[in-house]
Amino acid sequence: MVRHYLAELLGLVEGWNDFAALAHIDYAMRYWPRDRAVCPPADFEEEYRAVLRALAGSGRALEINTQLPLEPDLLRWWRQAGGTAVSFGSDAHDPLGLAHGFTEAAAMAEAIGFRPGRHRHDFWVRG
Repeated sequence: MVRHYLAELLGLVEGWNDFAALAHIDYAMRYWPRDRAVCPPADFEEEYRAVLRALAGSGRALEINTQLPLEPDLLRWWRQAGGTAVSFGSDAHDPLGLAHGFTEAAAMAEAIGFRPGRHRHDFWVRG
């Protein structure tokens, strides 16, 4: 399932240009059966890196979604792939959930070398 999802993402990145940031690179992990062992991103490193390389080559950003905290390895691989920008999303479906986890996500992005853009609402960029 995860490999199929990542193959679909790669096709999306390579075949459609009408978006500025890729959200949910780890979406399949949200629905990983809780009664099964955790599925580490390293098990699919080659597939994740292929998506990240294509995304970086397109000049778009990667979204750090805080619904399920993004694994730091994915953000490191993004930077290694040449990714230049990140955005943040919380998938809030009510006002109380807006920006949930942003403090932790921003700290992780900063630790991996991304900094706020020039303006308050800009993507964060490589420092």
